[in-house]
Amino acid sequence: MKEKHRAILLLGGNLGRRRRMLARAREQLGLEAGRVLEESSLYETEPWGFEAGQNFLNQVVVVETDRTPRELLMVLQGIEKNLGRQAADPGGGYSSRVIDLDILFYDRQVIDTPSLRVPHPQLHRRRFTLEPLCEVAPDLLHPVLQKTTTRLLEECQDPSGVYKVNP
Repeated sequence: MKEKHRAILLLGGNLGRRRRMLARAREQLGLEAGRVLEESSLYETEPWGFEAGQNFLNQVVVVETDRTPRELLMVLQGIEKNLGRQAADPGGGYSSRVIDLDILFYDRQVIDTPSLRVPHPQLHRRRFTLEPLCEVAPDLLHPVLQKTTTRLLEECQDPSGVYKVNP
């Protein structure tokens, strides 16, 4: 029997039927990545790092998985592709997307490879990540920054609007 790990993921998108896309992503995660243990509320958030005509919906989920970090990344990329995500902008900039799935944390591991960085290197700068993250894991200690997620949110300088969406 494979060892179980706890991964914390950020789901988001700003194109199409956003709620439906997040629901489909959660369903696929449960089928392909592992058991979804917890889900934050949905948050409507302003685009970060670029201009867009539509705000994002974001959500954090906690998944129990037996996948390695690399396997989990491949599963997430497969789900994104199956749900209609287009290839990333070759210029490397941020853009609108139907779905985006990111690994924020994988246990307490620190991973720094060309294809995967965990904890997510931008999470402490992004209010749209920290708000839902604090809902499901307020006392989680960032293994690099040595601060809780609540402390990171308190110190976050991101002025973007983040609004909890009623169910």
